[in-house]
Amino acid sequence: MKSYQVVGIGNAIVDVFTTADDSFIELMGIEKGIMQLVERDRGEVLYGAMKDRVQAPGGSVANTLAGLGNLGLTTAFIGRVHDDALGRFYAKTMADNGTDFVNAPVAGGDLPTSRSMIFVSPDGERSMNTYLGISSELGPVDVSDDVAGQAEILFLEGYLYDKPLGKQAFERAVQLCQASGGKAGIALSDPFCVDRHRADFRRLVKDLDYVIGNEHEWSSLYEADLSSALEQAAQDSGLVVCTRSGHDVIVVRGDEQAIVPVHRIVPVDATGAGDQFAAGFLYGMATGQSLGVCGRMGCVAAAEVISHFGARPETDLKALFRKKGLI
Repeated sequence: MKSYQVVGIGNAIVDVFTTADDSFIELMGIEKGIMQLVERDRGEVLYGAMKDRVQAPGGSVANTLAGLGNLGLTTAFIGRVHDDALGRFYAKTMADNGTDFVNAPVAGGDLPTSRSMIFVSPDGERSMNTYLGISSELGPVDVSDDVAGQAEILFLEGYLYDKPLGKQAFERAVQLCQASGGKAGIALSDPFCVDRHRADFRRLVKDLDYVIGNEHEWSSLYEADLSSALEQAAQDSGLVVCTRSGHDVIVVRGDEQAIVPVHRIVPVDATGAGDQFAAGFLYGMATGQSLGVCGRMGCVAAAEVISHFGARPETDLKALFRKKGLI
């Protein structure tokens, strides 16, 4: 019996939200609708320009773990925060929500806790400007045998590949998990991340047990149209999951395929849709559901999170699954 049903490894980022109209976004030179990495000075300018800021613990994989905690699974997060106000807020909130934050906030050093300034436009699009801070130093030293090696399922964040140390942390965690019989997988994170690390990610698709991405990420990975990309992915990977905004989700394992219908709703805030899809899907995996049910659980969790501000569920997801006849 493993200590954890799901262990995540990723950037520990405090999300700072504000609403902003398109003219403000243009004025500040913000790229609409995507995630951009920013340097410290730019981060401070944007942070200072935010009115009525709301902060919440974020980071893609950490959001997924919050969803899994909501569903009652035992979870742990491998991340790195500074021993500053934002870092202590982050570690405490993760622990309060039932996820073991296994690495204590780091004292000393001059890099602060990571933060992402998120400007939400009236159409629900989010424009994210992330200053990585101390997260950029996450490395193999942060991955302990008794966490990664005690995971039934390990979930990794593609963004970690942007730093050599992150890449090493990632590889070490996968090795420990798979060596002890666990399943390791990745979220492709975004098409630009895929462009930066195409060769590595193609290898990972072959080495890992499951890969979750959206249509743009899969097309970018194989530099092909979606159906060709998924055909190639299905040959390479144990389990392939493809989400398509507002359209059916495609899940493929070998010769087995599930097409999961999506019921469209108008998003209040699209932040965290992919992260919570992953939470629902991994919950299905952890509890032995069929591919179709795993996909439907992902869709229900994603629909919940886009119905309100913030990247983490505010409703009892298990109750929603029951209502939909999934459990």
